[in-house]
Amino acid sequence: MKEISRQALLRRGFALEYATLGWNVIGIAVLAVAAASARSVALAGFGIDSLIEIGASTVVIWELSGTGKARQKRALKLIGTGFALLALYLLALSTLVLVVGFRSGHSPLGIVWTAVTAAMMFALAAGKVLTGAALDNPVLKTEGRVTLTNGLLAAAVLVGLVLNSTLGWWWADPVAGYVLAYYAIRETREIFSSDH
Repeated sequence: MKEISRQALLRRGFALEYATLGWNVIGIAVLAVAAASARSVALAGFGIDSLIEIGASTVVIWELSGTGKARQKRALKLIGTGFALLALYLLALSTLVLVVGFRSGHSPLGIVWTAVTAAMMFALAAGKVLTGAALDNPVLKTEGRVTLTNGLLAAAVLVGLVLNSTLGWWWADPVAGYVLAYYAIRETREIFSSDH
C-alpha cells in the first residue's frame, strides 16, 4: 500500500512539474509579445526568468526520475549561470532606462498574463511543497519555494505595470526590473554556495 501511495505522489510531482514547464513555455511567447509591444524591461526580464524556470523544472523532473547526481549538479550550475546573466542584464537595462528616463508603454496583455501567472504559480507552489513533504523529497520542496518566488515576481511585475498604466509612474517598470535582478542574484548565490 505504501509503494502505491509513493507512486501516486511521484505521479503528482511529475504532473506539477510538467504543468509548470508548460505554463512557462507558453509564457515565454506571451511575454515576448507583451515586452516588445510595450518595450517593458520588467516583462522582458520576467520572460527570461520563465526560461530559467523551465530549466529548474527540468532538473526536478530528472531528479524525480532517479537521474544521477552529477547530471543534476551540472544542470543546477547552468541554471545558476542563467540567473547570473539575467541579473546583469536587468541591472544594466533598468539603470539605463532610469538614467535616460525612457518610458515604457502600457501593456494590457502583460497585466492579464502576470496576474494569471501569479495565481497559477501560487497554486503550483503549494502542490509541490505538500507533495515534496509527503515524499520527503527536498528537491521538490525547494523547487516549490522557487515556484512561490516566481509567483511573487509575477505579482511585483504586475504592480509595476499597473502603476505605469494607471498613475503614469514610468519608473515602476525598471524598479520591477531591479526586484527581478535581486531575485536572480539571490538564486545565483544560493546555487553556487550550496553543496548539491
